[in-house]
Amino acid sequence: MDLPRTPSLRLDGRRALVTGAGRGIGLAAATALAEAGADVILAARTRAEVEDAAAALRARGHAAEALVLDVTDPEAAIPPVRILVNNAGTNRPRHFLDVSAEDFDAIMGLNLRAAFFVAQRAARAMAAAGEGGSIIHISSQMGHVGGANRTVYCASKHALEGLTKAMAIDLAPLGIRVNTIGPTFTETPLTRPFFQDPAFRADTLRRIKLGRLAQPEDMMGAVVFLASDAAAMITGTALLVDGGWTAE
Repeated sequence: MDLPRTPSLRLDGRRALVTGAGRGIGLAAATALAEAGADVILAARTRAEVEDAAAALRARGHAAEALVLDVTDPEAAIPPVRILVNNAGTNRPRHFLDVSAEDFDAIMGLNLRAAFFVAQRAARAMAAAGEGGSIIHISSQMGHVGGANRTVYCASKHALEGLTKAMAIDLAPLGIRVNTIGPTFTETPLTRPFFQDPAFRADTLRRIKLGRLAQPEDMMGAVVFLASDAAAMITGTALLVDGGWTAE
């Protein structure tokens, strides 16, 4: 009997770029890709963070390099890669009535505009190379629901989900897959101050059905899966790593 063969999760010989890779989910994504065999480029605005992270990965025997990159600059050079993890993002929680134009522009500029043009440059290089590729946007569960004091953040992530579906349609003939990962509240340097509010922490844990905050490590398997041949028929969709938040 000729049994089917499980597609590999290995990424040997593939080059990957992770934005916002100096810490949190971005660092976890870069580590996961490197452990799966990819040559990883860790990109962020802060040189010290990505250089330290890349050095730590090399010390473990992985191929990693640092890249100082301002993703908000649509002219900044993006190296050619077969895997892009578009992770750089931000939030400024405000009640809808208190959101300023500066808040709106900062969140939408990084979470949507920068993600769009980084992905466009990466996809152009993938198309030119003719080998296909995988683009993974780090979205959020808030790209599927609403949340208090998160009108602009929700708007940016809902837009990212729509962008992903439309990109998938345009890029499928080129063999380029486009998907999102939607984390729930994850303990990172960006989010940790929010959890110092006992009421907010308790409400968050009540909504996460698995009963705990996510850790950056919880995203690592999802990143490798979507980057690999195991997800060869998956494009234009969202992988929610939300502990059941959106199930209700």
